Amino acid sequence: MKKTVFLGALTIAGLAAGAAAAATLDDVKARGKLNCGVTTGLVGFAAPNANGEWEGFDVAVCRAVAAATLGDPTAVEFVPTTGKTRFTALASGEIDMLARNTTWTFSRDNDLKFEFVGVNYYDGQGFMVPKELGVSSAKELDGATVCIQTGTTTELNLADFFRSNNISYEPVPIETNAEAQQQYLAGACDVYTTDASGLAATRATFEDPSAHALLPEIISKEPLGPLVRHGDNEWGDIVRWTLNAMITAEELGVTSANVADMAANGTDNPEINRLLGTEGTLGEMIGLEADWAKNAIMAVGNYGEVFEGNIGESTPIGLARGLNAQWTEGGLMYSPPFR
Repeated sequence: MKKTVFLGALTIAGLAAGAAAAATLDDVKARGKLNCGVTTGLVGFAAPNANGEWEGFDVAVCRAVAAATLGDPTAVEFVPTTGKTRFTALASGEIDMLARNTTWTFSRDNDLKFEFVGVNYYDGQGFMVPKELGVSSAKELDGATVCIQTGTTTELNLADFFRSNNISYEPVPIETNAEAQQQYLAGACDVYTTDASGLAATRATFEDPSAHALLPEIISKEPLGPLVRHGDNEWGDIVRWTLNAMITAEELGVTSANVADMAANGTDNPEINRLLGTEGTLGEMIGLEADWAKNAIMAVGNYGEVFEGNIGESTPIGLARGLNAQWTEGGLMYSPPFR
């Protein structure tokens, strides 16, 4: 009798979990748009353009997920978040996913009950100073005033670095990148520290970028990537595999320009065919249409296209691929197989 009750309880629990798993996807479909948390503004990564339309490296992930789930990359409500507000917005359900320069850490993954679905930028914390200071190393910053965004891993890393090098600093707490830029240019702080990619993006907006130096020290590991809430595995799978689709597309030579032709006429590569939904049932496995990945790639391009178009060496941001090159090119970008 006890066994029957126990199995019944498991069945009920399983049904409840199944209902919860579909919740976010159902919500997104019901409202007809994806609510995506982004930064308050970081050129190249996430910022409104002259027409007020959000664009950038992280924005592309939001649009890819919207294209995969709704068939429309424009069906996104972008919600600007700060270092302090981003996690509350996700935990409360105000946003369906967060795609901003957010570092994957143990405590965020476990204590805050979030799920990082992958890494879209491998980064590390750096320092920017005016060249006129004559500083060539972060170890020469004893007594400096430092602009630092509160509620970030950057804040913790900074304290660790100065303590381990037995030097002191005076923090100038700021909330947003725009505020940090304003304070730094006004001379309210000697140094601005954040992810090296963020420093490059910020410096590119200065009237005279050449007057500011990025110091050589990278003092941390900052794997940045999109995240969702714990407890909705189906939604986590959708966001994870949309990012993986962008990475795999680059590896296999699938681009925004050729994806429609490949999907219409098929290819000799079985993995490409599975990716694009012309073979197999991968879309069905995650509750989406067969052409979900094709729609995402057609909308924003593959990972390389998104990188080069928003933050690459031909843009004002000027970032080299480095660690973010494909694994076949000596980088860390590596997607599990589509099979």
